[in-house]
Amino acid sequence: QVQLAESGGGLVQAGESLRLSCTASGFSLEHWSIGWFRQAPGKDREAVACISGSDDTTFYADSVKGRFTISRSGKNTAYLQMDSLKPEDTAVYYCGDALGQASCVPSHFGDWGQGTQVTVSS
Repeated sequence: QVQLAESGGGLVQAGESLRLSCTASGFSLEHWSIGWFRQAPGKDREAVACISGSDDTTFYADSVKGRFTISRSGKNTAYLQMDSLKPEDTAVYYCGDALGQASCVPSHFGDWGQGTQVTVSS
């Protein structure tokens, strides 16, 4: 069964860092685009960062550019390094996958995990 699992969330103060992990079970993430998305209460799920399955090019939302970094490790793990966190980064963070090249929008990704809560206090 194909499944993604997110981990690494928590409660931090503004300015601190967290690293989220996205681990695939049952398949390899090689050649798959991986995306990190987040959803705050009462808001739609939005893109945070994506890495291409074809050439590892990256995309970042304007709100996280220069603070967040998406990366891969091995065939079944991806990370989101989050530095200089702000209260507005508070949300449930999800990872999703898409075969090959994909636009960094939630509707193009699937196999969502259960999410991991990130809370940033001011």
